[in-house]
Amino acid sequence: MNNLLRMVAVLLVLLMGVTASQAQSVRPPGNAVNLDDGIEPGPPNTLGDLSDSDFWRNYRGGDPNDPQQIIGPRPDGVVLTTTGQHWRALRENYIRKYAGWAPLIVIGILAVFYVLIGPMRIKSGRSGKTLSRFNLTQRVSHWFMAAVFILLGISGLIILLGRPLIAPFLGKEVNSIMTSAAMQGHNLFGPLFIVALVWMFIKFVRGNFFQWVDLKWIFKLGGFFGGHVSSHEFNFGEKSWFWMVTIVGTVISVTGVLLLFPWLVEDLRILQLSTILHGLGAVGLISVLFGHIYVGTIGMEGSLDSMLKGEVDEHWAKEHHDLWYEKVTGKSASETAKEEEPS
Repeated sequence: MNNLLRMVAVLLVLLMGVTASQAQSVRPPGNAVNLDDGIEPGPPNTLGDLSDSDFWRNYRGGDPNDPQQIIGPRPDGVVLTTTGQHWRALRENYIRKYAGWAPLIVIGILAVFYVLIGPMRIKSGRSGKTLSRFNLTQRVSHWFMAAVFILLGISGLIILLGRPLIAPFLGKEVNSIMTSAAMQGHNLFGPLFIVALVWMFIKFVRGNFFQWVDLKWIFKLGGFFGGHVSSHEFNFGEKSWFWMVTIVGTVISVTGVLLLFPWLVEDLRILQLSTILHGLGAVGLISVLFGHIYVGTIGMEGSLDSMLKGEVDEHWAKEHHDLWYEKVTGKSASETAKEEEPS
């Protein structure tokens, strides 16, 4: 049996050798052509003609350091935006890192001023007589704006500064809960800020246009360092605060609407710019707000009465808003002051 298998194996080997020799002896016809298999040779550089940097630069539309990528029209078919990394760096390395210092610096300056200079007292004391300064709707619009802005300011600061300030001390889980709640509240009260801003503008714009007398107020720094300064219904500081709230508040409102409804714009760069303007504007208003609160409460005697009672003492009116006092009473502020001086 084994001999039989050996003979079969030998015959198969011989048969394969004969077939191979016959195949090698076959010649193609004279008119035969070689057909192209469609496979093109690859580039000599196996990494391709473009580097990774060139590939991603083309993918996102160009060089991120090119100013045209920031202010120019967005190229068609671009998947990414070149401004994304600049926006992220500005937000993380500057705004989030330093924004929280602005309100603290203002608070520190006011504290030092209060200790060194003290509050501005009514020099001649309270007269016991009052003048009507703000009506009920004006006071309600003021406190409505104040309440909404404080809620938005606190929730906004938690959203912006929660990661560097809350998470390291209270933990990421607490920060996550607080940030989520702040975001919900911010989105809820945001539209109310627009209502409050329009209402406040309508009720207070009449007396807040700048006049020549405001230049004297600027030169004397509002009388904080001595010397009388004349003023109409609102002084230069109050007018500046009003227009800052109006202009910056409008910017915050518009950018807030875009961030709340991002599908209103097609260009992502507008949303990136909106987050920057929204954050900087809010931090700026919060910082100056502390100065407004200081002057309206402990920094100036008698000023809080105007928004709590709607009335102010006559001596306060003559010392801080003498031109307004003369307009509403028909009396000279300087003459009445001399008449009331003790003999």
